[in-house]
Amino acid sequence: MQIAQNSVVAFHYTLTNDSGEVLDSSEGREPLTYLHGAGNIIPGLEKEMEGRAPGEKLQAQVTPEEGYGEVQPQLVQEVPRDAFQGVENVEPGMQFQAQTEGGPLMVTVTQVEGDTVTVDGNHPLAGQQLNFDVEIAEVREASQEEVEHGHVHGEGEGEGEGDEQ
Repeated sequence: MQIAQNSVVAFHYTLTNDSGEVLDSSEGREPLTYLHGAGNIIPGLEKEMEGRAPGEKLQAQVTPEEGYGEVQPQLVQEVPRDAFQGVENVEPGMQFQAQTEGGPLMVTVTQVEGDTVTVDGNHPLAGQQLNFDVEIAEVREASQEEVEHGHVHGEGEGEGEGDEQ
């Protein structure tokens, strides 16, 4: 079976940046499984997977526009230290969920200077070209329930189980 809309795909991958640094990999783990066409993975990789079959290997280069987007400068902001009430030591690398006009946003602390904390709401891989080495492990037709819920259900999940949306 080939990968198409509403197929469940399991694949192994290694993700590297343009310097060849490994950013993520499924090596030594179960393959990543997703529902094709439901927006469960970045658009550029999903597009490259279309029409592929189990056993196929591919290399995909995904631009920022089809990955995690370009860096948006407006998502980098300085906030007062007292916005982090209840947190003893705010340090670079810490992540928090910020409440914004557009809803919740994960932000990463990038700098702490005195009473000012700089946070970045961009995805850590925003602005980067992503290089994937992929091997398709399995392709199957999605169940009606998986299509309705917009995600893959694990083994043993029945009606109503695993529906976190």
